Amino acid sequence: MRSRLKKLLIAAAFGACLGSSGRADLAGQIDAIVSSQKNVEFSVRIIEANSGKSLYEHNAQKALVPASNMKVIVSAAALKYLGDDYEYKTKVGLRGDTLIVIGSGDPLLGDKANDARYGRQAGWIFEDIAAALKRNRIAAIKDIVVDSGVFDDQRVHPNWPKDDLNRWYACEVSGLNFNDNCIEVSAENSNGRVTVSIEPQTRYVQVINEITAASAGPQAVGSYRTAEANRIAVFGKCKDKVGPFFVAIERPAAFFGFLLAESLARAGINTEGRIIEKAVTDNQDVVPLAEYRTPLIDCLSRCNKDSLGLAAESLLKTIVANSNADKRGGSWSNGREIIARYLAGLGIDTDEFYVDDGSGLSQQNKLTANTITRVLFDVYKNANWELYKRSLAVGGVDGTIARHFGEQKYKGKIFGKTGYIGGVKSFSGVCSTERGDYIFSILANNAGSLSREVLNDIVEAIIDSNDPHLKSRL
Repeated sequence: MRSRLKKLLIAAAFGACLGSSGRADLAGQIDAIVSSQKNVEFSVRIIEANSGKSLYEHNAQKALVPASNMKVIVSAAALKYLGDDYEYKTKVGLRGDTLIVIGSGDPLLGDKANDARYGRQAGWIFEDIAAALKRNRIAAIKDIVVDSGVFDDQRVHPNWPKDDLNRWYACEVSGLNFNDNCIEVSAENSNGRVTVSIEPQTRYVQVINEITAASAGPQAVGSYRTAEANRIAVFGKCKDKVGPFFVAIERPAAFFGFLLAESLARAGINTEGRIIEKAVTDNQDVVPLAEYRTPLIDCLSRCNKDSLGLAAESLLKTIVANSNADKRGGSWSNGREIIARYLAGLGIDTDEFYVDDGSGLSQQNKLTANTITRVLFDVYKNANWELYKRSLAVGGVDGTIARHFGEQKYKGKIFGKTGYIGGVKSFSGVCSTERGDYIFSILANNAGSLSREVLNDIVEAIIDSNDPHLKSRL
């Protein structure tokens, strides 16, 4: 049905524009698609990537909620302000019998997807720290100090939906993150008895099992937070197996310290003291033990290709921390000011944007299609474009659009960032055609019933309108 509708819209547009230019053909196709969606607010802009010349606009200067397309802005700013060679560096050292971990804001420390790329097993960092202690003939430590001061202590954005705070995409943001600041929860029904398991296994989180065993019908399991920190109730119905699914925890830096202490104990290293969160501002007497690095490009990829919110928020706060003299105190408020200066520096009117967070989860964010295409055009002209392009999802290949654009004429030719929150759908990026690259941005609000395929149709129309064989087929 969708394919037939799309063909009719294209045929109608070409019929109306018979004998006109390819640009008019494209405008006709997109106008037909947009006008078919009643009550949906659109902001759309398409430009030639080489020249920046506008090919199509529909309310291009209208500021709308962008959802995860906010990540386009933050990731581009991170590449500009941090540089392509930037690395997060998490440092571990000893001060006497105290083990010290100084966070760098790295959003991918213990991230399973990134670790898999490097062939690292879950918990590898704790095993490595234990091995480093043993090499230095350290059989016991007292306190473990974790320093997350590279960011401020506002770990939860005030404009995030309160009911979503235990979801992976709304996890806390810390200067010391681990495992996407989540646990993985699974449930299994064995002869009418439901058991719940978590990974990583830890006493840091207490799970209350409220799941009912089911013998037939649908099954679904969810979770909610209780009044006590890191005491999580799991509820629902389980017929056989459910999960794993991610549940966000509280106080990520302490989470890391607690997991480290448990791992050292299993490795035979005695841990007798406390886990302390505090700043380590004078580290001259700290003996280096290990350092763990994550390249910026890995973070950009998880941010854009996979839409990892923690990566976007960490990038935003890292830009701020890196601009401060002491390289500490990254915050949302100062990040808002830096991104605003970045956009204004591109000549974008202040009425066209409002930056509230980095991931786009806040409904207070506002962007226009003009803003996003101007940012992408700025990156496109830069020497780092190919690096940035690799961070975007590839149609029919990977990331959030792996299952879209599977037809041969589209596959591997569309590079973009999707977005979705309640009532909002968005899609921005670049597509490669036989006549060159085109930068696009599509924002849709009041879009509760809008199909993702409608946005895809607009992008496919760009390629179709530049296909020299299409007119003869029509």
